[in-house]
Amino acid sequence: MLTSKQRAKLRSLSSNIDAIFQIGKGNLSDVQINELAAALNKRELIKVSVLKGCDYTADELIGELAQALDAEPVAAIGNKIVLYRRSPDKANHIEL
Repeated sequence: MLTSKQRAKLRSLSSNIDAIFQIGKGNLSDVQINELAAALNKRELIKVSVLKGCDYTADELIGELAQALDAEPVAAIGNKIVLYRRSPDKANHIEL
């Protein structure tokens, strides 16, 4: 569980990264979940964009995504979702 201070730091770090995935119409597929998990293992902090055609908002999806990926929800800002998960594969971790 992240503290509010850690969450704020991750939120500020996320302002400098681009969204690497987009969620559009339909539900999340297992393929998308696996790709997001691989990205979290590589980067630890990712940003996902929720398109206008999606049936759900970023606020509605952040909890579902975090649970499916065993990740920490950092923020849902507008149509963007920011997630964090400490990677077992990465040598240099994000300092919290």
